[in-house]
Amino acid sequence: MRVKLIILFFTIVWAVLLVRLYHISIKSNYYYEKLAKENIERKNYLKPVRGEIYDRNGKYLAVNKIGFSLSIAPHLSVRKGELDRVISLIHSYLPDINTTVMRKVYRKQSSAYNHEYIKVIDFIPYDRMMKLYPRISAEPKIHIDTETKRYYPYGKYAAHIVGYVGRSNRKENAKDKVVDKVGRIGKSGLELYYNRLLEGELGYVISKVDARNKALEVLERKEPISNRNLTINLDMDLQKYIYDLLGKRAGVVIVMKTTGEVIAAVSNPSFDPNLFVGGISVKDWKALQNNLGHPFTNKLINAVYPPGSVIKPGVALAASRFGHGLLDQHEFCKGYITIDKSKHKFRCWKKWGHGDTDLRKSIRESCDVYYYNKSLKVGIDRIAKTLRQIGLGVKTGIDLPREYRGIIPDKAWKRKRYHKPWYKGETVIAAIGQGYDNITPMQIARYTAFLATGWLPVPTLAKSIDGKKVTPKRVRIRFNPAHFATIRQGMIDVCNDRRGTAYKALHNLPIRVAGKTGTAQVVSIPQDIKKRAKENELAYFKKSHAWLTTYAPARHPEYVVTVLIEHGGHGGSAGGPIAAKIYRYLYYNGYFKKHPLEQVRKELEAAKAKRAAEEAKKRGEPAPGTAPKAPKHSAPELKPFVPALPAEPKKSQKVPAG
Repeated sequence: MRVKLIILFFTIVWAVLLVRLYHISIKSNYYYEKLAKENIERKNYLKPVRGEIYDRNGKYLAVNKIGFSLSIAPHLSVRKGELDRVISLIHSYLPDINTTVMRKVYRKQSSAYNHEYIKVIDFIPYDRMMKLYPRISAEPKIHIDTETKRYYPYGKYAAHIVGYVGRSNRKENAKDKVVDKVGRIGKSGLELYYNRLLEGELGYVISKVDARNKALEVLERKEPISNRNLTINLDMDLQKYIYDLLGKRAGVVIVMKTTGEVIAAVSNPSFDPNLFVGGISVKDWKALQNNLGHPFTNKLINAVYPPGSVIKPGVALAASRFGHGLLDQHEFCKGYITIDKSKHKFRCWKKWGHGDTDLRKSIRESCDVYYYNKSLKVGIDRIAKTLRQIGLGVKTGIDLPREYRGIIPDKAWKRKRYHKPWYKGETVIAAIGQGYDNITPMQIARYTAFLATGWLPVPTLAKSIDGKKVTPKRVRIRFNPAHFATIRQGMIDVCNDRRGTAYKALHNLPIRVAGKTGTAQVVSIPQDIKKRAKENELAYFKKSHAWLTTYAPARHPEYVVTVLIEHGGHGGSAGGPIAAKIYRYLYYNGYFKKHPLEQVRKELEAAKAKRAAEEAKKRGEPAPGTAPKAPKHSAPELKPFVPALPAEPKKSQKVPAG
């Protein structure tokens, strides 16, 4: 036994010695060889220039301002006053620079192992630095380096789309080598979503150095990959026009091609992204946080709202798929329904009801009772399945970060969320876009494109990425063609029939529009209240959200316009005038294929000449370009009025009524 223990002891000792010998002679050799190499070679990284972002017409949305940064030599003694002398010298040239911050930055990065210059000033504008360059560059303990700073020319107008760049943190630095060296990263919007593309690739210079870390010769050089640019589908002239059109009203407007290209997307109120580039002040941050309109929230994809009646065409499609012959059956609306033996009344928006109602009428006049009855026959699970299939309660896939999914509820969802069963009353509420229903405006725009064409697109902002064209994706979803045609005819009636809920604002346009209004209540109405208060009589935060989602031309859809006005009241009255002005803008700027720009110009010239003639007539003068004529007693010929719209509307200008 003793012999075995002795042999085991010697075996363990020799094994440890052999492992240690391998580690010192072979494995550690690579480590020490690397250290030795670093003593004679130095690798400096070359930072790439961040790619720029353009709109569809080549207008700059995100650019780089050229300037310089200042760095101080390492290992300066604080006790001997070396650091203070250098900082005082910089302060004499740049008196508005905070010396306290410079000291903190230097001390934080200074160590015995750091042999690189320490950056203390991130950016000095080119014009300012060029005057000081000869004097500062002569100081051996100060190093000047070229630097860029992100700038957003359109500021608040496209903040939620373009996003902004800010200082990176340790976690972000650890994930991305380029971010670690540059110190900047996209924080939101396209700047974040396409950060890996826009930031480019690092270059480097490997130099041979002496014992004092002084470069002797360049051994290898690789240039950085810069200027990976991004062109997007946004039209900034239209974007600005819509933003100014909203004014102080909080809400969202989306203009999208039926194939998915987003040409305008406004979330109001907004913020200036330039505030974040160099680090936002406490005062500005508090102002954003305390604004009840939530300007920092991208309401296009990061805010959810009850959809109200805009969901009804989707519920009708669910009934078409799962209820055999159900949509062909009329419903009688007497202003409310009750369920089973309950006395609780689920009321229609129209107190006295709509009477006998078919599918087309239910869309045109937005009858609630019609969808109450259909939903009870179809069931919430089948409704939810169809609505998710056509784009509601699921992410749209748009190229923006942190998109919300929203909620289209079913029995399993409620059981998981609240550990409670589903009730029939919740089904009828969900069928008119209330209750647990919560979706994003971008989902509604996508869903509207599907209603218009039968194809469900993926909303797309990128037009070309680093010169490569982006083709939007979409998928075909089939339903009963006859029912689909009736739903579309009902949506045409909404905007063009005198009984339609958006007729007043949208019937008199250069093109025919189809759509659906929605009034999404934010507070419930007690049963004991017999007469509802009018929306304009309610306090602001108790008013309903106003929805209007449309497409045009009605028979050959090309564009979708979705409008949401927070606490705006009725969809037709709040969103209708806005949508009407947007369609006039699109028409008179040559967006529709059947109305080429040359034809539009002729119409504008004719309208301008007619307006000048009418003004001259009021003054009792002859029309411009005509000889004076004797007055006639016959009635003048009546011709339709064609409104004139400036090519580039300004905030102070308004589009004439149709």
